[in-house]
Amino acid sequence: MGLLKDKVCVVSGGAGSIGLASAKRFLAEGARVMLIDMDASRLAAAVKECNSPLVIAFAADVANAEQVQAGLRLVTEKWGKLDVIVSNAGNAGRNARIEEYPEDVFDQTLTIHAKGAFLACKYGAPLMNDGGSIIITSSVSGVRGGNGVNMAYVTAKHAQIGVMRVAARALAGRGIRVNTINPGPVDNEFQTGIEVEMGKLLGINITDQLNQAVPLKRHARPEEIAGAVLYFASDLSTYVTGTVHMVDGGLMC
Repeated sequence: MGLLKDKVCVVSGGAGSIGLASAKRFLAEGARVMLIDMDASRLAAAVKECNSPLVIAFAADVANAEQVQAGLRLVTEKWGKLDVIVSNAGNAGRNARIEEYPEDVFDQTLTIHAKGAFLACKYGAPLMNDGGSIIITSSVSGVRGGNGVNMAYVTAKHAQIGVMRVAARALAGRGIRVNTINPGPVDNEFQTGIEVEMGKLLGINITDQLNQAVPLKRHARPEEIAGAVLYFASDLSTYVTGTVHMVDGGLMC
């Protein structure tokens, strides 16, 4: 224990596999953690699974400025200024060909990912200690076009990198680092849903295709993504900012 001793951390998408795995790693390293998620019942289950007096929860839509500010006020009133923000909440968009892609899904997906990351920086940074860290969960889809059938998700993941790069420059004077982690395929419910839907549309087994394309020949475990999140949250990364960090088993090499 000790990489994050007494650090105050906020993890959005905290009821999902990557958010929860990251929270557990943070707690094991001595942090105090607030989980944010829209799904109150899953959020309660996540807190129970953490089994720690140093974790609290707040149900919020990360794209709603008032709700984001309320959650951040709550955690700072309880524990003081923030040290780490993990902007991890997201949705899967929809797999559909461009000419058939629903406009409302595009708008919603871009809002959740890009505006969610923007609000985390806008309202989180003023409440952070100098030398803090903001980590935005993007994706390999943020650096490529995917299979060409999920315009919203791919666009949103690219947009998060734009948010990160502007924020990294803007906050560097205070020593606040801002980076994205860009996971490849992860063995979790979120990814499985994407692969099943995409496979039906394209008529192929996406899971098998991905495992063949990844040099390590498998999907990541959520805990492996959390290891990268911990690196950026800790003082091991004090000279690392503005980076797109691939955690993809070599998929993009």
